[in-house]
Amino acid sequence: MLRLALLLLVLVPFAGCRPGGITGNAPPNYAEGDTLLPHDTLTVRSAALGEARSVNVYLPPSYATDSLRTFPVLYMPDGGEQEDFPHLSATVDSMIAEGTIPPVLVVGIANTVRRRDLSPPTTVDEDRKIAPEVGHAPQFRAFVQTELMPEIQRRYRTSDTTAVIGESLAGLWIVDTFFETPDLFDTYVAISPSLWWNDHRRVQDAPAWFAAHPDIVNRLYLTHADETDIAPHASALASTIRTSPPVGLTWIYAPRPDLAHATVYRATKRDALAWTFRKPD
Repeated sequence: MLRLALLLLVLVPFAGCRPGGITGNAPPNYAEGDTLLPHDTLTVRSAALGEARSVNVYLPPSYATDSLRTFPVLYMPDGGEQEDFPHLSATVDSMIAEGTIPPVLVVGIANTVRRRDLSPPTTVDEDRKIAPEVGHAPQFRAFVQTELMPEIQRRYRTSDTTAVIGESLAGLWIVDTFFETPDLFDTYVAISPSLWWNDHRRVQDAPAWFAAHPDIVNRLYLTHADETDIAPHASALASTIRTSPPVGLTWIYAPRPDLAHATVYRATKRDALAWTFRKPD
């Protein structure tokens, strides 16, 4: 009992609430009942992060049998074995088996210091209270772009098609990456992104950014639950895009006010994956 009490004292301050008690930075959606499929686990040493990172790679069944084929890659933050990798890779596996999507690889990046790596820089004092260190999204992005992706391309038969998916703080990192390096991935799937971060600066700057990038060719999937600190900002971002969407941007805004922050990832992932990788008719 003493050990349990001490564990709760450690975990409760980081239970996932935004400063002020507003949910918006939930931890990964790991559940004890999730099936962990066979997969590769790599250790990638990162100069950008100054540490080694564990990376889990799901390979579709046809990877072993079709040696001439190359495969799209779905990247995911929160990709540890006790994070979102088990349930997301299992969903991908079932969707491949039923023919909903073509075979794809799933690359899950396990966290070391989640709130440090997935949060962009901020000027808001309240944001800095969520963890001892925040604002390292650029360094994490450099790791993905210059170290991880080349390593995956070296080790596996990958095509040029890439996507990234994440929820909450990982969703914020994905939106931030969409604006900072729009060519890094082909498709960005942001589920309930924590857009309140830095006084919703990304949303405030979006009109000017889109006006300055009329020629982007990209895909964006944006969804959220009934979250008072996320829904208004996601809706505002969608309104900005709707007002003057770049010709080369394919996008969908699929709000789910019937869901909660704790359930939105699992409830929307199939639709998001089908939209991202749907096999052509």
